[in-house]
Amino acid sequence: MAGGTRSLRTGAVRDRLTWVDGPLVTVVLGSLLIAFSAGLVQVSFGDYTMSIPAAWRAVFDPVVWTNPQFFLRLFLGDALGTEVARAVGLSTAAVELSRETLVVWRIRMPRVVVAAFVGANLAVSGAVFQAVTRNELASPYILGVSSGAGLAILLTLIVFSTLTRFLPLIAALGGMLAFLVVYAIAWRGGTSPVRLVLAGVIVSTVFQSLQTGLFLVADDLAVVQTAIAWTTGSLTGVDWEQVRISLPWTVVALALALVGSRQLNVLLLGERTARSLGMRVERTRFLLSGVAILAASTAIAVAGIVSFVGLIVPHMVRQLVGSDYKRLVVGCLFVGPALMTVADAGARLALPSGQVPVGIVTGLIGGPYFLYLMRRTEALGDL
Repeated sequence: MAGGTRSLRTGAVRDRLTWVDGPLVTVVLGSLLIAFSAGLVQVSFGDYTMSIPAAWRAVFDPVVWTNPQFFLRLFLGDALGTEVARAVGLSTAAVELSRETLVVWRIRMPRVVVAAFVGANLAVSGAVFQAVTRNELASPYILGVSSGAGLAILLTLIVFSTLTRFLPLIAALGGMLAFLVVYAIAWRGGTSPVRLVLAGVIVSTVFQSLQTGLFLVADDLAVVQTAIAWTTGSLTGVDWEQVRISLPWTVVALALALVGSRQLNVLLLGERTARSLGMRVERTRFLLSGVAILAASTAIAVAGIVSFVGLIVPHMVRQLVGSDYKRLVVGCLFVGPALMTVADAGARLALPSGQVPVGIVTGLIGGPYFLYLMRRTEALGDL
């Protein structure tokens, strides 16, 4: 009897994982390899000079990997990390690290981790928006989330400068407010994919015009440079505080996207079919849009407006694993970080100072790729 029950459970698990296939596994493993390699390149360069082998030895320092409390302090903060370590019975004694290891783990590694979080959030956000609108051209940028966050950032830096310490929160709220405006404009006894996209284009255009106007009235060059860094997307100067800001919201947003992948597949069948299957289309669309906004706003809050990632990564993954959103969301979880870490490594190496905004590099990567996709695909647009 026990053996039969165990067999039934094994069969049920196997049935639930039938969507995991060879192409998806290849994409996941390939993306991990690319992200890992780009991360090693990232940590090898900076103001503090060290050889590449020394940097890599610091990454794999046994003292780091044999002391879990070190990671708890990095990801949770010193106070909370120490309390958690004590609660689970780990040592709370200070860890003696070499200077190279401290530089790599305290200063350089946060940029790699934040790049991975930003890439995953933007890629999944774009994939969800494309399903909600049934349009391959949808993205956080097209639907007003990015422009709303950008306008909120500029208003804070130029007009309400005393609130700059709350900039990540303000950026996220600006993106959420912008999409609510889009949804209100598109509402006419309900919404439709076409109206959502058109309303997003309208709101994005208006908000971008307001951003340009704010640049014209700014008289402090330092403020203008900071604003440009935010509105073009930059990972320069991020630390573990940005990791701690983005980690919980990243986990929540990506988990909800995975849970909602079945509903996303149903939405792609069309509103009439979805309703016939018992789905409350408008509520589902709004809730899934909220997940996409949370993911995009989390990325914007720590890295500013990074272009093209939310648009091209779902296309890339769709070409590799197909249109099933269970596979697509998982693929975006890994391809997004791979693209962002590669782009940020390029931004880091473009100038000795490493001050090139990563959004410029993603634009240079995404533009030609999207042009290739447009020339290759005749029916680009509706999903």
